[in-house]
Amino acid sequence: MGILDFLPKGVITGDNVLKLFKYAQEKQFAIPAINVTSSSTIVAVLEAARDSKSPIILQISQGGAANFAGKGISNDGQKASIAGSIAAAHFIRSLAPVYEVPVVLHTDHCAKKLLPWLDGMLDADEAYFKVHGEPLFSSHMIDLSEEPKDHNISTTKKYLQRAAPMKQWLEMEIGITGGEEDGVDNSGVDNTKLYTQPEDVWDVQRELSSVSPYFSIAAAFGNVHGVYAPGGVHLHPELLGKHQAFVREKLKTDHQKPIFLVFHGGSGSSKEEFHTAISHGVVKVNLDTDLQYAYLVGIRNYILSKKEYLLSEVGNPEGPNKPNKKYFDPRVWVREGEVTMAQRVKIALQDFNTINQL
Repeated sequence: MGILDFLPKGVITGDNVLKLFKYAQEKQFAIPAINVTSSSTIVAVLEAARDSKSPIILQISQGGAANFAGKGISNDGQKASIAGSIAAAHFIRSLAPVYEVPVVLHTDHCAKKLLPWLDGMLDADEAYFKVHGEPLFSSHMIDLSEEPKDHNISTTKKYLQRAAPMKQWLEMEIGITGGEEDGVDNSGVDNTKLYTQPEDVWDVQRELSSVSPYFSIAAAFGNVHGVYAPGGVHLHPELLGKHQAFVREKLKTDHQKPIFLVFHGGSGSSKEEFHTAISHGVVKVNLDTDLQYAYLVGIRNYILSKKEYLLSEVGNPEGPNKPNKKYFDPRVWVREGEVTMAQRVKIALQDFNTINQL
């Protein structure tokens, strides 16, 4: 049996997201969550998922959403980010069925100062739900890990209460992911805060499960955004097993993986670290930095190899009157970035055992 035996093609929500994550735990794989910032990056990821016969998570950050709307739009009151994320969601919904893979449509890292962005998206979710019986987005992430634990959990719980009638998934973070991403700088955080304690995970599980089963936990185990030199980051994914054991004992259950866990800061991590995390119930791995670079590689290589054809509209090594349109047409060089980005996504799908799961 494969995923398409019980899930539809295209954007999935509600019980189907829950089914996918349960199946991922059972079959020992995780789904890459790729940050997208444009229609071009979206189609690159969808192409990789289709070719690899894999489910995929497309996620949009606050900055990525503003970029999708256009840098010429003011983001006062999160106007551009709200509009961009909604536009990207409709774009993904229209294309995902054509690529014939299940897609989780997710939004990434909403810190306290960005909550107006989340509020605007939830307004759109509720409006879409009234018409279609499901939210516009599959899931959202609320990241209040920089706030006191009680505030983090209570505020997240309130948002889950709003999402629950739509059976919408919510991801939350307990413990801090280091480094810097999308304007949130945790590079100077005390190292001890990069490792979540089992008691904290249980507090989250206890409170959120009283509202809805549709949630996952990003528990920190030394994670850092970005890519660093070997030895610069000390991950301990084995700690996730302790979280599962602690919660299992509290729940008095025989289920070996009672919580759905998320791996943040996946760029630059080793295959062994991924596999250890997956063995302890990680169902989603975030990748951004590696994919940004992969997209650049194709465009960079093209520009460098075709430099003499790109210095003017007319005139190149083949002759002073030779036209260069076929070289500088954006459809040519943008495609090169899509190809190299798709290749990198395929590597992730292979590394996380996601390939050929359909």
